[in-house]
Amino acid sequence: MKHSKIKQTIIETASDLFYKNGYNLTGINEIIKEAGIAKATLYSHFKSKDDICIAYLQHKNSTFLINIKDFTKKATKGKKQILALFDFLSDFFVAKDFNGCWCINTVSEIPRENTRILEEIQKQKNQLIFFIEELVETNLKKRTPKQIKVLARQIYLLYESAVAEAHLHSEKWPIDSAKKICEKVIS
Repeated sequence: MKHSKIKQTIIETASDLFYKNGYNLTGINEIIKEAGIAKATLYSHFKSKDDICIAYLQHKNSTFLINIKDFTKKATKGKKQILALFDFLSDFFVAKDFNGCWCINTVSEIPRENTRILEEIQKQKNQLIFFIEELVETNLKKRTPKQIKVLARQIYLLYESAVAEAHLHSEKWPIDSAKKICEKVIS
């Protein structure tokens, strides 16, 4: 197997395991076994479990950003394109492997002193906020830059709470409720 293919296999395997079982409950030996590689092979690609975790977070986030951007672009311009964030989340929720937010799940398991992973998660959350700012700016006219920033953060908080609460309750009502609140916020 090619070097890049092996690395991608490790990342995808670790991503599935971290997302399903959690960072702390997934051991290096489990990743090695599931990926079908030798320990030396894993360590030739990653120096530590934290390095694998960073790759996992980046893998999940890049896939997420591509998918959410593609999904929202298909919605009708205007408020519907912003509300499509919650339609995307509804589809994500009904997927067979929904386990909440990979960032929040991971940050809840790492010590606060693990700044590398924490900073990666903060970076990813800021990318989501920036994307929402772009959606607001593009789809809601006559808003000042300050209003755009405030609205984007409010929508972000609605989205994030909908993810967490849908995961907690294993029900879709938090997503539906957040969407209705968002409709009022952007009116």
